[in-house]
Amino acid sequence: MASFSDIINSDKPVLIDFHATWCGPCKQLSPIIQEVSKDMGEAVRVIKIDVDKNQAVAQNYQIRGVPTMMIFKEGKQLWRQSGVLSKEVIKAELQKHI
Repeated sequence: MASFSDIINSDKPVLIDFHATWCGPCKQLSPIIQEVSKDMGEAVRVIKIDVDKNQAVAQNYQIRGVPTMMIFKEGKQLWRQSGVLSKEVIKAELQKHI
């Protein structure tokens, strides 16, 4: 299994969804993230990280609220947004980095 560092150092955009199982808005966002992943196909990688199971990563990126989404490419954080966004907004943001 690839490490978090290996994943975010990819040459294609990586969308990370920091979430928690107890979080209502995270449950709303989940199907949206799945649709984004399906629509974008191989052009991007989509990863979900449970902040309760991966506390060190969440702390490292100062995740204070969930859901929080981030886009990385070649190890650089290119975008960060908390809350539930529409599929169109997320896809438009990813398109900028392909």
